Amino acid sequence: MILGLIKKNCQSFVFGQLLKQWNIHGFHPTLGYSYESLTTDWKINPVGRVRLLTQCRQLYTFSHAATVDDNPDWEARLQPLFEFIIQHYYQKNRWIFSLDDNLNTLDEKSDAYALAFVMLSFSFYYKATKDPRALELMESTHQFLQTEMRSSNGGYYESIPLNLMSVRRQNPHMHLLEGYIAAYNATQKNHYKTALIELLTLAQTQFFDANTNSLREFFSSNWEHDEATGHIIEPGHHFEWVWLLHQAYKIEQNPDYLTLAETLWQKGIKHGLDPNGGIYNQIHAETNQPLDKEKRIWPLTEYLKALCVHIEGHTGQEDHVKKALSFIFTHYFYPDGHWNEFLDENNKAKTHPLPGTSSYHIFLGLWEVIHWSEQTMSQAPQTHLK
Repeated sequence: MILGLIKKNCQSFVFGQLLKQWNIHGFHPTLGYSYESLTTDWKINPVGRVRLLTQCRQLYTFSHAATVDDNPDWEARLQPLFEFIIQHYYQKNRWIFSLDDNLNTLDEKSDAYALAFVMLSFSFYYKATKDPRALELMESTHQFLQTEMRSSNGGYYESIPLNLMSVRRQNPHMHLLEGYIAAYNATQKNHYKTALIELLTLAQTQFFDANTNSLREFFSSNWEHDEATGHIIEPGHHFEWVWLLHQAYKIEQNPDYLTLAETLWQKGIKHGLDPNGGIYNQIHAETNQPLDKEKRIWPLTEYLKALCVHIEGHTGQEDHVKKALSFIFTHYFYPDGHWNEFLDENNKAKTHPLPGTSSYHIFLGLWEVIHWSEQTMSQAPQTHLK
């Protein structure tokens, strides 16, 4: 009964409120694109730019929803959004970063982080619609990444045109891994598998720091820890990598991936969880002390994802999921589908609009819980379900 209630509550919020409200208020009524930000009472909140990243996260969210929830509104949203993306952001055979509020080109750079979400969203859009253009554009995006954005010393540049003085980050690579996992699952093409394995190797050799058992965030051009920011790590990314390593293991059964997942899991749960609830934004890699005690919503959704795959079958898993859900429903979610983007260190909500990028985190976090609860109930003795 408890698992059934967990599933029902998550379905009600994500499909009955969050996506329903964004579908009504979050898209331009004729052009089909997603607004960059809304106020907490669902009004448009212009911020001066409309990013490719935001459009792709919304395309992913509604495409995934269309494949798992029987609501024709989700599928109806897809083609207008896809058309807007390819008409406005794909220029001169590459993707640009952003438009201004009048939909004129604002920032022409090609950004690795945004391209990761092209791969992710187009993979799920293809699953939902079978539109062959998605596959063609995934392939051209992959070729652009390989020919124009690969670094000679491993990984990918942050953006094109190049700025060799910029700090290199693990974060775009993490999302490229996510995008290539989705691309491989959608197509079974071996070159996508090769790309994702290369990213996993990069994580093992450069991002993971065995001295602190942590995932480092910020680097110099040659993968040395950045002098100013290299000590900063994010528990939310530790949990996000745990989930991704389990997804990658389904494709390439390398036990080292699960070993790394366990190490990152232990770092995250020992030092990233606030005893008063929620996940710290940042901690110190060496001392493990919190550096930013405020708590955005996305690290908690990543914790939920990791919980659902990493301690599967372990005693107490259900209790941990229930505790995390209780905190997120109490401190972040509202009955009408909007959410608190930030809590302060005392769990008081901070005034902040609704970013168009955050529903991706909320949707996937709750979808993993829904999927986990369904699997757990199907495997449980019938007496447990009464």
